[in-house]
Amino acid sequence: MANKFLEALQSKLRLRNVIIREFLAEFLGTFILIVFGNAAVAQAVLTNNVKGSFFAINWGYGLAVTLAVLVSGGVSGGHVNPAVTLAMAVWGKHPWSKVPVYMVAQYLGALLASLAVFAVYINALDAFEPHRSLATAGIWATYPGSMTNINGTLVTDFLSNGNGFGDQVLGTMLLLICVCAITDPRNMEVPKYMVPLLVGFVVLNIGICFGFNSGYAINPARDLAPRLFTILAGWGETPFTAATSEGLAWWWVPVVAPHIGAVLGVMVYLFLVELHHPESQEFALPQVLSHESVASLSMDGKYS
Repeated sequence: MANKFLEALQSKLRLRNVIIREFLAEFLGTFILIVFGNAAVAQAVLTNNVKGSFFAINWGYGLAVTLAVLVSGGVSGGHVNPAVTLAMAVWGKHPWSKVPVYMVAQYLGALLASLAVFAVYINALDAFEPHRSLATAGIWATYPGSMTNINGTLVTDFLSNGNGFGDQVLGTMLLLICVCAITDPRNMEVPKYMVPLLVGFVVLNIGICFGFNSGYAINPARDLAPRLFTILAGWGETPFTAATSEGLAWWWVPVVAPHIGAVLGVMVYLFLVELHHPESQEFALPQVLSHESVASLSMDGKYS
C-alpha cells in the first residue's frame, strides 16, 4: 500500500524539465556547502576556538564540498560555485544557456544557508556580541586576515588588495586544475563514487595551505551571498566597507578573482594535460595476457 502511494506521489511530483532539475540540484548542493561550512566557522568564532579551530573549519568546508557534490553531482554536475560554472562554459565544457540558471541557483542556495546558520546560532551570537562587528561578520564572508608578528604585536592590516587578489586567483586555479584531473576519464580514471571525496580533499588542502591571508573563498557564491545576508541581518555597511592595507574595499576581490582563477585553471589543465592525451586508437591500458594467449606464444616470443 505504501509503495503504491509513493509511486503515485512520484508520478505526480516528478519534474521532467532538465533545467529545473539542475537548478534545484545546484540550489540544494550550494545550500549544503554553505550551511555546513559556515556553521563550522560559527562554532570556532562563537566559542573562541574552544569548540572549533582553523583546522576544524578546513575540515568542515572540505567535508561540506564532498557532501554538496554528492547531493547535486548526479543531476547537475555538482558545480556549486559560479566560478566553476563560468570556467566550464568558457572552455566549452558547459552550455552558456545554463550559466545564468546555475548561478542564480548557487547564490540563492548560499543566501538561504546563511539564514539557516544565523537562525541556529542567533542566541549564541547575541550573547557573544550584542553589537555586530567584523569579528562575527567573518562567520559568513571572508575578510583580510590578521597576524601576530615576531615582536608579539597584533597586525590587522598586512594584506593588500593585489596580494589578496593573487591569493584568490591562485587558490581557485589550483581548485580547477585538480577538479579537471579528477573528472578526466583519460587520466587516472577516478571512479564516479570517489569524485566527491577527492574534490572535498582538494578544498581541504587549499584551506590548509592558503587559508591564512583571507579565508580562501575560491567561490563567489560562498562569499557574496552571505555578505549580502549580513547587511540584512544587522551588520550595516561594514561588510562592504572593510578594507585592505591600502584602504581599498575588499568585498569585490573574492567575487572577481575566483572567476579569473577558475578560467585559468581549466586552461592550464587543458593545454598542459588534456589536449595531449593519445588518440583513441593509440590509447590503451596495459592488458594482462590470458592463459590461452600465453600458451600460444612461440619460443621466440612471437605469437605462433
